[in-house]
Amino acid sequence: MCQANKTMWVAVKLVVLFLAFSITSCSQFHAPTRISATDQLGSVLISEIKRQQFESQAEIVALLETPTYVSKKKHRFLNKDRQSVATLLLEILNSKSVPQAVMNLSESDASLTSKWVTLALRLYPIDAYRILEQLYADSTINNTTLESAALSAGLKPSRIFPATASNDIDYRIVPLIHSASLTVYNQSEDANTRLWYKRSDEGTWLPALELQWEPIQGALSGSIVHLAAQTEYDVKLEYMDDDQIIEEQRYRFQTRPNSPPIDPEKIYYLSDIYSGGQLNLSTLGIQGDETGWALIIGDGTEIIAAENDYAAIDIGSQSYVKFENITVKGGNNYGITAKQAHHLWIDGCDISEFGRVAGDMRDGVAYENAESTKAINYDSGISLRESGVVTIENCKIHSPNGSANHWGYGHPYGPSALLMRARHSVEEYRGQYIIRNNRFYGSDNKRFNDVIESRSNPRPWGGFIRDSAIHDNYLAYANDDIIELDGGQSNVLFYNNEIEQGYCGISAIPNMLGPSYIFNNYIHNLGDERQKAWAAIKLGGLMSAPAGIINIFENLVMTGSNGVAAAGLKSDYTFWANVKNNVLIHDKYWNKMGQGIYDTEQYNGSEFTNNLIYNSQIDAPSVHANVGENFYHPWSERADVVENISHSATSFNLEIEEQFIIPNFSRFSSVAQNTLAVADATTELTDSDFSINFSYIPINSFDRQDKSGNYRISDNGDTITLFGNTWKSVAVDVSITPETVLQLELKGNGSGEIVGIAFENDNKLTSSKLYKFSGSQKWANDTFKYSDIDEFETITLPVGSLDIEEIDRLVFVMDDDKPTSTVSQVSFKNVRFLEPVITQQKEINSVIKVGVWLD
Repeated sequence: MCQANKTMWVAVKLVVLFLAFSITSCSQFHAPTRISATDQLGSVLISEIKRQQFESQAEIVALLETPTYVSKKKHRFLNKDRQSVATLLLEILNSKSVPQAVMNLSESDASLTSKWVTLALRLYPIDAYRILEQLYADSTINNTTLESAALSAGLKPSRIFPATASNDIDYRIVPLIHSASLTVYNQSEDANTRLWYKRSDEGTWLPALELQWEPIQGALSGSIVHLAAQTEYDVKLEYMDDDQIIEEQRYRFQTRPNSPPIDPEKIYYLSDIYSGGQLNLSTLGIQGDETGWALIIGDGTEIIAAENDYAAIDIGSQSYVKFENITVKGGNNYGITAKQAHHLWIDGCDISEFGRVAGDMRDGVAYENAESTKAINYDSGISLRESGVVTIENCKIHSPNGSANHWGYGHPYGPSALLMRARHSVEEYRGQYIIRNNRFYGSDNKRFNDVIESRSNPRPWGGFIRDSAIHDNYLAYANDDIIELDGGQSNVLFYNNEIEQGYCGISAIPNMLGPSYIFNNYIHNLGDERQKAWAAIKLGGLMSAPAGIINIFENLVMTGSNGVAAAGLKSDYTFWANVKNNVLIHDKYWNKMGQGIYDTEQYNGSEFTNNLIYNSQIDAPSVHANVGENFYHPWSERADVVENISHSATSFNLEIEEQFIIPNFSRFSSVAQNTLAVADATTELTDSDFSINFSYIPINSFDRQDKSGNYRISDNGDTITLFGNTWKSVAVDVSITPETVLQLELKGNGSGEIVGIAFENDNKLTSSKLYKFSGSQKWANDTFKYSDIDEFETITLPVGSLDIEEIDRLVFVMDDDKPTSTVSQVSFKNVRFLEPVITQQKEINSVIKVGVWLD
């Protein structure tokens, strides 16, 4: 580069730096000249009328004609009849109530009732359901008129007539495996509450995040997370007034187990029931019931769809079925599909080579052949249509036959790993998806449209709908979104995931019910096949598809695009979010790009608190938002800290003052956890352990050995007890070094042929990898013995010196092929890998280190 160009570049960068600091250093972002959607349009217009002290219809009509105050593109309905809008606004001013204004105008001229109702709903979209319910309850307006107005405003009349389900029930609790939601109906927005929870067998109440206002159903709603599986909990909801408890409600629930109950008479090995082509469960008549599920176990046989099979596995509407360790290949449209099913469990399956192959390409978009009128779309590894209460865990979905186009050719069309259509016809079975510990990924040359794709996005019943948890997954390679949470989003949780290589990371546009939670995720390396990207988290559509809040907590985002950013739904870029304790680092900067927060509409219900925001191109934070008190984390001005974070992402912890801790959601770092040392770091050698809590991890059947399948987990999750002839495996993620040891406590009753543990990296028994502790059968690896019958004894295995290579699972063995009258039993307790590690710690007063995502 010549010296003149260098000088010019330095000057340009200095100007950019000046502008950046000019924007970010002031306490209030200066919004565009037109009115921003800081509130519903009706409220904005009423405020402006009051400010200018307008009293006549003519003055209000002139206001509606002024582009400075009204976005004509977004609110086209204002242009059609400004006189009527002005009349309604004047009546609202005089009546002090929107429903009362509608009723007053209706009494003056009943023939115009439908117009007044429709205009009111469009001016106040977030309050629309409340307005309709009040009109339904308090006015003489007939239901047909109200239903017609609701439909014209894009609302769902069944939520109002009769008024929401809240009239029939006081509350609803929906427990999952490691979380639960609580929704309390018939509430008010200004209710001041506190929420507590505890295990039912313990006495200490723990604080939970407060319930949030849910305007559609007039409810308070929220989730409690980080719970143990199959455990009973108590919940206490306190209503407060001036820091005094004026009312208290208590609830009890039990979380779901880590695996379903299996009917021993309905265990099927794949090689016994499959002979090629499609596996059709309806034809085979395979299903279970609530007390005992059917289990199909993969035993080396692969399911390979025939050429014309639309799916490799068709579940149909069969329910209470678990699939375990099955390899699935092919399917003209789907690897696995179901319709109107519920209670499904897909565990440890490998799904690939599904979907249609492009026979004709038109402007970069794939079609099946020259006669096709629709692009190839919605092919998927798993498609569960109108199905709910589903767990998908430990699976790999990869290598589709087709690939999606990128946005350069228009909206992407193409395959997805998982296609979400969770709207079962029975409310009891809707939503309730648990997607955990999976790897769904494409590749550079075969990208998904969305990795996890929703149908009916701008509908309350779209996507996951409600009460779902997507966690601890790796999701990658899409030309559109990595995941779409769009739709209902009522207590939908997305956490502890790693995502990369998509045009957008997480799409939550729109949220039509809420609240939803996006927390502790690692979002990095975004980009479609052109390496273009928009945002890590994409929001919008609040006013056109009301109205739910999205909570975005403690995510680590490192991208060249935006962090939390708006996108349009029906030209509506408004969103409602609670964004707190996130790390948003970006390394590119230009118009509308490289913003930690990009909020063009600035809805006044949103809150942005204590976020570390930094753009390395301008060496400063960059946002397009309403910057209020405590907007930035103090490290937003620390270039040295940001650089360390960028190089230490997998061990990074954000230091958070106590006032910003999020009850139940913030994860506290342990002394053994690596933390970022900003200054005065000390290094010392200490013992760290990888402990197994059986309540928090899936328990799987191993090989064909698991004949009884009978086991129990202790209340605190530190012990698993096997009965009869039972072999169970759990996934582990440890690196074996020469110093690695495995320590456990063992207690058996002296029965059985083999009591032991195996170190495996597949679902096949390798005899040399199994170490026997007790039992009547002779076994080569029997050096480590258990001798104290019915007493716990500590056993230590020097794994690093046992010639054990990389492992991905531990197998706990109670083998008893020749049972006697005494049922064989063994308990494994406090199972942990021990390894010396170096830790870094820093002494900081009044500061708690909080994990950005869980290890």
